[in-house]
Amino acid sequence: MNYLVGAFKPPCNIFISFTDGRSRKQVPLKKENGKTVMVALFQSQENIVGEVVIEPIHGKKVEHNGVKIELLGQIELYFDRGNFYDFTSLVRELDVPGELYERKTYPFEFSTVEMPYESYNGVNVRLRYILKVTISRNYVSNIVEYEDFVVRNYTPPPSINNSIKMEVGIEDCLHIEFEYSKSKYHLKDVIIGKIYFLLVRIKLKNMELEIRRRESTGSGPNTYVETETLAKFELMDGAPVRGESIPIRLFLSPYELTPTYRNINNKFSVKYYLNLVLVDEEDRRYFKQQEITMYRNLEAS
Repeated sequence: MNYLVGAFKPPCNIFISFTDGRSRKQVPLKKENGKTVMVALFQSQENIVGEVVIEPIHGKKVEHNGVKIELLGQIELYFDRGNFYDFTSLVRELDVPGELYERKTYPFEFSTVEMPYESYNGVNVRLRYILKVTISRNYVSNIVEYEDFVVRNYTPPPSINNSIKMEVGIEDCLHIEFEYSKSKYHLKDVIIGKIYFLLVRIKLKNMELEIRRRESTGSGPNTYVETETLAKFELMDGAPVRGESIPIRLFLSPYELTPTYRNINNKFSVKYYLNLVLVDEEDRRYFKQQEITMYRNLEAS
């Protein structure tokens, strides 16, 4: 039995490393098996440079039809699991057909790589970047090794960032104005605003502000929408009176947010909303939702 197991083991080990791996920032990445590993962080237009080491297992030779490394940007939709849509695909040939008897090192470089989309692990979709090394072989399966890395792209602060002013009401019962100081926030920002009670004829008992993330995948009849409530922040406990104002100050840094993603490669979108919730004494709930734009600021990352 041990002999059979050994027969299916690849005859070599493959190691992929980045030239600046020791100094480059590492970030956590959750794998398919649920484990979290630390991987290298890049942004679009960077050079991705490193080396591949192939080490035959002692006493074995590796016959091959060539060795190559690919840099792939892929989107996987979970309702179509196993099918990857490549939006970035670069390849470098590392070796011509031949035989390997001993450890061999292959340098590689991908220059100013266009990586327009950020890495993302969502409810129904995953966007990933990988390096993939393939040793091609005749009659037996190819030997393949992967190395994940993460891409984050930074956006300068918007030149125009208008405030949000809205009204919510129930005729002759409730009239509220609320205001947020801006409509676009970086990931470590603070939401500042105020709520004014102009008419209160409903017995309210509390009010809270929620941050919601809405992920849309697919298109047409195959569109899947998942909404997560990422944060709940109590603004008021008790009944307000007419003329009262409630301040809002909500720090975003404790929450795992991403930038807003709009129609990424025609496959998915991720949007964020502020949802104001009022609850009366009979536990009826009143909502007012407003979309906000999230972006990744270099200083805040």
